[in-house]
Amino acid sequence: MDKKTTGIIATVATGLLCGCPGLVSLCMGLVFAAASQIPGAEIDMFGSKDPAQALNYGIGGVCLGIVLVIIPIVVGILMLRKKPEAAPVSDEPVPPAI
Repeated sequence: MDKKTTGIIATVATGLLCGCPGLVSLCMGLVFAAASQIPGAEIDMFGSKDPAQALNYGIGGVCLGIVLVIIPIVVGILMLRKKPEAAPVSDEPVPPAI
């Protein structure tokens, strides 16, 4: 396989394994953070009824989601960019200096 095919496979794999869970984490974090700001909402975050706990989970989910969404973008940029070609090496002798 050539480098472009490997780059496409790596980009698709990280998109599925990191990008999709990242989007879910981002959305759920936003829902948790929004629910913590609604007065009178019934919040149950793993046994805690504290809205600050929901806000903490929401902010953590948003941060984790952002990191997971950025990973496939970076992999795609690094794997699919065109790298500059090295200058050809010449075997010709250098003329003597005058």
